[in-house]
Amino acid sequence: MTQPAPLCEYLIIARGQWDQHISRAQQEKVIDEFYVWLDRLVNEGKMRPGQRLTSEGKTVSRKSMITDGPFGESKEVIGGYWFIIAHSLEEAAQMAAGNPCLNYGIFTEIRPIDLERATPDNTL
Repeated sequence: MTQPAPLCEYLIIARGQWDQHISRAQQEKVIDEFYVWLDRLVNEGKMRPGQRLTSEGKTVSRKSMITDGPFGESKEVIGGYWFIIAHSLEEAAQMAAGNPCLNYGIFTEIRPIDLERATPDNTL
């Protein structure tokens, strides 16, 4: 018998903007559906809660330069983050595909959490 892969944690980053055609009432309905979906997976131990993010922020760069931001393109705006607990990136993506907001302009980025300390060999 093959042992299943160990459970790993994956960061889910919500990106994008609502489609132009969706009404405020539809947005509210989909947001309610999102929280039902999220709460169910959290209760099943398949996700951990995260947080929404505000649109304000700062960017810090070389020489301690601090500017207002973030200044990403509107399609790249990060709206929030959550965590999925799964055996593989593919399984995490399948779970994330159930997010009802995906049908209305929002998309997600899924990244494995690397528990190793950063070194010159394992960083971008």
